[in-house]
Amino acid sequence: MKTKRLTDFEAEEEEAETSVSTQKKEEPKPITLESFPMEEYEEKPPKKPKWEPEVVDQLPPSYVFSVFYDGKRKKACVKLYEPKSGKMYLWVDSTDHHPYCLSFKSIHNLHRDPRLRNVKGLRELRTVMKHDPIMDQDVYVTVIVAEDPLTIGGKKGSIRDRIEVFEADIKYHNSFLYDLDIIPGMLYEVVDGSIKKVPYEPPKEVVERVLSLLSDEPPEMLEYSRQLLALLECPIPDVDPVAVDIEIETEYPTKVPDARAARNRVICVSFYSSSVKKVLLLRRKGVDVGNEQVDAEIEYYDDERSLVERAFELLCSFPIVLTFNGDDFDLRYLRHRAENLGIPPTQIPIKLGRSSAQLAYGIHLDLYKFFFNKSIQTYAFGNKYKDVTLDELGSCLVGLSKVVLEKPISELSYTELAKYCLRDAEITYKLATFDEKLVLKLIFVISRVCKLPPEDVCRYSISKWIKSALYYEHRRRNYLIPSKDYIARTKGGTAEVAPVTKGKKYKGAIVISPVKGIHFNVVVLDFASLYPSIMKRWNLSYETLLCPHKECMENVVHAEGVSRWVCTKKRGITSLFIGSLRDLRVRYYKPMSKRKDLPSAQRAWYQAIQSSLKVILNASYGVFGAEHFALYCLPLAEFITALGRKSIKETIKKAQEMGMKVIYGDTDSLFLANPSEEKMKALMEWSKKELGIELDVDKVYRYAVFSERKKNYFGVFPDGSVDVKGLVGRKSNTPKFLQVAFQQVLRILSQVKSAEEFEEAKRKIFEIIRDYYVRLKRKQLSLEELAFTVVLGKDIHAYKVEPQHVKAAKMLESHLGRPLGVGDTIRYVKVRTKDGVKPVELVKSLDEIDDEKYVEHMRTMFSQILEPLGIDFDEILGTVSLRSFFEAA
Repeated sequence: MKTKRLTDFEAEEEEAETSVSTQKKEEPKPITLESFPMEEYEEKPPKKPKWEPEVVDQLPPSYVFSVFYDGKRKKACVKLYEPKSGKMYLWVDSTDHHPYCLSFKSIHNLHRDPRLRNVKGLRELRTVMKHDPIMDQDVYVTVIVAEDPLTIGGKKGSIRDRIEVFEADIKYHNSFLYDLDIIPGMLYEVVDGSIKKVPYEPPKEVVERVLSLLSDEPPEMLEYSRQLLALLECPIPDVDPVAVDIEIETEYPTKVPDARAARNRVICVSFYSSSVKKVLLLRRKGVDVGNEQVDAEIEYYDDERSLVERAFELLCSFPIVLTFNGDDFDLRYLRHRAENLGIPPTQIPIKLGRSSAQLAYGIHLDLYKFFFNKSIQTYAFGNKYKDVTLDELGSCLVGLSKVVLEKPISELSYTELAKYCLRDAEITYKLATFDEKLVLKLIFVISRVCKLPPEDVCRYSISKWIKSALYYEHRRRNYLIPSKDYIARTKGGTAEVAPVTKGKKYKGAIVISPVKGIHFNVVVLDFASLYPSIMKRWNLSYETLLCPHKECMENVVHAEGVSRWVCTKKRGITSLFIGSLRDLRVRYYKPMSKRKDLPSAQRAWYQAIQSSLKVILNASYGVFGAEHFALYCLPLAEFITALGRKSIKETIKKAQEMGMKVIYGDTDSLFLANPSEEKMKALMEWSKKELGIELDVDKVYRYAVFSERKKNYFGVFPDGSVDVKGLVGRKSNTPKFLQVAFQQVLRILSQVKSAEEFEEAKRKIFEIIRDYYVRLKRKQLSLEELAFTVVLGKDIHAYKVEPQHVKAAKMLESHLGRPLGVGDTIRYVKVRTKDGVKPVELVKSLDEIDDEKYVEHMRTMFSQILEPLGIDFDEILGTVSLRSFFEAA
């Protein structure tokens, strides 16, 4: 139940009207906060750091690459890439913009509030009018302006910690670009010290085509889609990035050096781009040159400081620098190592944040964090890679693996080290540039749509992408951005109690139990952006759900036990933003990305756009049900999923009425066994007409195999490639012999083309599993094949409960006589002892191995495949007699 809110402004107005009815109201005026202590400081122009781009007050059209706050200048700054010169330039804010937050309290009451008496860094208070989207009314709020961002919300004792305020959680550089309408990745020019947007008009034929496809949409949606089209169609900057990788001298082969302590020497730094292939090597006693062929220019240095300074010089020669985990390792290590070597801070072009590493000249894109993003992995790359390692990504996406080492880094010859380090940089570079620079395009498209600098796109989770996009839309409309508490107070809780699920507060998507067995010609129908379509059709946004208008309360929508009224007077911000993105992707960019008559470069561009939009859209509903999300609105998330369940159930019912066999359903996909083209087409037309949701053919399997478990299946595509979902054999820490056996089984299954061929496939699978079982029992598998491998994520003494790899780590630590912690690789096996595990280094004989525990791992892994094939794992083991072991002895 919503209650009327009475702000300080309204209360003061009522009091004035009651006491002096004839008193004339005056418009609120800006008031300088003279009664609050101001932090004293001297305005001295800072010296230009060595590596900083040139500061300009005139600049032709250039791309915005970065927006950041300069603590020394106490100003926001913008890095721009000028395409003709290929150089970076810096524009320093000339608008007198300052950090601020908002309060419902009046200036008078803020002056009297004792909690603000000792706040340093306050600048002024002034009154402005904002539109409150939840109450759908204009309200007066007080703008609390500060000298620096920390005064607002970045430190203990800040304003955010003292009183209830709005918009204090926004990072200052984001607030700055929202207010000045600076869209990262787009063109701007600097004229007489002011930054101005360079308008971009998409090609006329593109605009006409898109508008014709969206002609059935209301004017507001049409106009917004046209604005988005300008962002999506504007070419991204044609920049050749450079990839950087470093190697560190280590005392222990399994130890990953501590980037914060940086105690060990930097012995190699490699740079890789289309025009530069360079390796910097540190000369060391007793190291051979080697005879490896290295396709790069090699520079040798007699002292480490000279090598590091040369690396800094090269780092500041490129507008975009790529790393793989550079935020936490490469650039962080270089910064701390430079400090240890006595290089002055002004000569170090790397600035560190808590979890970021930024460059003085260009921008730094950490591809590890980008590929680690689950939405990127799932929606942009279709789970083509399972582990976020450079080797896995290189092998799966660009067909290039790391150089395999047979000895520790510190024991390599110069050319071996150079080849190894350069290959890592090469893989990093190609991950960003393969398929017509697909990844760079993804980053820049998301940057534009979500109003985030490219560096933030790589570092932030998708919830922060969506938050930024919605915050920008609020500021553009002069809307008050509500807090989570304010939304919760006005919207209430959920209508239903969620099933007992860890961390779940509402019922989520529906998963239909699979029909166990083997099914041929399986077609997977995908609801094209199911939840975005629902948000668009039903005008769902945090402010439109349970809106304050009495006339809207009759517009009640019922779905799966949840009933809500939705606003009919105004289009919601989220509905507008997500709905428009959905229309552009489904109706234009996705079809265009599949057109074979277009040049490959153009298709690649359309693919980058539709993939970027898919990533954003598929996370657009879930964020509202995540407590960490700034616009968290549990009733909204609950209602969206309820409508989704209703839509899927109705579609399944319709498909069955039409005589189609539904064998599985998961979230927004239906699996149909051998459906006809006519029935599928009829089902698609029905869904679009009745539900307002479009169905697409997502995948076609030659056959698919389901167990009784949900979200655990595999399908074989017509080309023989295998699509594996949720099976244990795909996990990275699984022992090598089990991974190999699993892949051998999948390879056999990938060759099956008919039901008749399954009998021969079963026989081969039977033999593979039996063979590994026998080898296990006969102690014919090496420790390398039996080892579980885990990299420590924290200090071993920080664990309250000891998992198996920590038990093994403590044994190894005691044996080595040195501490083990973050970054150490632990390889252990299962043994017949009280602890049940032992590090590989301490195993003296294969007789120590507990083969029964490995048999259990085999049973768990293979049963997921064997059950739907009608094969009993224990039946396989039963065919192996004791006599066979004695005969082989």
